[in-house]
Amino acid sequence: MKNNPETLLVVDDDPGHRIMLITLLTEWGYQVQGAEDGATAIRLCHETPFDLVLMDIRMAGLNGIEALTQIKAWNPAIIVLIMTAWANTETAVSAMKAGAYDYLTKPLDFDELKMTIERALDHVALSSENQQLRDVLATQLQLQEGMVARSDAMRQVMNLVQAVAPSEATVLIGGESGTGKERIARLIHDNSPRRNGPFIAINCGALSENLLESELFGHVKGAFTGAEKARPGRFAAANKGTLFLDEIGEMPLPMQVKLLRVIQEREVQRLGEDQPQKIDVRLLAATNRDLQERVANGEFRQDLWYRLNVVSITLPPLCERVEDIPLLADTFLTRFAKRNGKQLKGFTPQAMDRMLKYRWPGNIRELENAVERAVVLAIGDYVGLQVLPPTLNPGDDQEPSPLVFDNMSLEEIEQAAIARMLEVTGGNKSEAARRLGITRKTLHQKISRDTGENDQGSSA
Repeated sequence: MKNNPETLLVVDDDPGHRIMLITLLTEWGYQVQGAEDGATAIRLCHETPFDLVLMDIRMAGLNGIEALTQIKAWNPAIIVLIMTAWANTETAVSAMKAGAYDYLTKPLDFDELKMTIERALDHVALSSENQQLRDVLATQLQLQEGMVARSDAMRQVMNLVQAVAPSEATVLIGGESGTGKERIARLIHDNSPRRNGPFIAINCGALSENLLESELFGHVKGAFTGAEKARPGRFAAANKGTLFLDEIGEMPLPMQVKLLRVIQEREVQRLGEDQPQKIDVRLLAATNRDLQERVANGEFRQDLWYRLNVVSITLPPLCERVEDIPLLADTFLTRFAKRNGKQLKGFTPQAMDRMLKYRWPGNIRELENAVERAVVLAIGDYVGLQVLPPTLNPGDDQEPSPLVFDNMSLEEIEQAAIARMLEVTGGNKSEAARRLGITRKTLHQKISRDTGENDQGSSA
């Protein structure tokens, strides 16, 4: 039994089917009530905050679609699963438009019923937790989209951000590539007294020494060949705001000397200009290198490191904050599904399990790209293993080996095809049946025949 069992309502005018479902769901650990028609279901939903309603469509009096519409009008957050013995596209569209989370075809596949209920409840719980976390953090920080922190490691980072943001201190942000260093820098800026000023970012490792000097400090017209007009530089552009120096560890030593002088004097001198200009800029820097090691190797100035490392924030790699992966993945899925016009309900358990076990060498950036790819390629309501990037499907999982039909009987070929399709769809029998061009009932009968199961306990 569950420690805190969810409360479910079964709505069906067939008393035998209703009692059977109540018994089954109770055995699965849920608290269950029953209703014999749509009107009773509406009344009970007004009286009890059910977590999920499992409702038949064809009922005497008020049908399932009408009852669903009124229940959703009363409580839009409630999950409603529709059951029907007359599944067709029109029925599905009507149910989904009315607010159903999903629909199931009678006779019910109990494995699919259980998985659908669990996914629906997990999805809503995850969304609720995501919002609760954001609400808690938002009382402390002005958060950006996708900023969630369930893990202790990221909570510590957020506490540091909260403490340092109101100050003028220079902050050095460390961490592997893709851990979100620029996002943390923006978070510091957004929660600082400079929030209404500019936030200017530059990648110090992407430019040559001469180009970097011009980009940072600016130049006057004619300062060098090709300088056809004057440029103010990033320091001047960030005046009254924040300048973020990304990959500071890649800055050449001669430029480090010039940067140190700017920090000390609070003024910049454009190339080709004699008079320096005063600046009012808060400096944030980031690196994926060990700057102390580079100092020891003579590749980074120790005095500059002291100037930059007033406050240090180190972001953990994603593999050390595994608790945040489901929340981040759900946030990215919602964003990319909306962007691509798709109605996706979440990840299959197999897909989420694979994401939790993967090390993510590219960290959050890699996770975000993986979810975007999966959303674009997803077929059906859920993101499965088959649409995750090949890097998440090593070895035998990367590409299913081709089926070999030599010396196989027709029955054996059919069994192999069903097994492979179930593997490809992550165990989703409805999707497997759709792709095979058969009904779910036929698929279940073939599986039961092959495994020797008794049909009587597998459908209703």
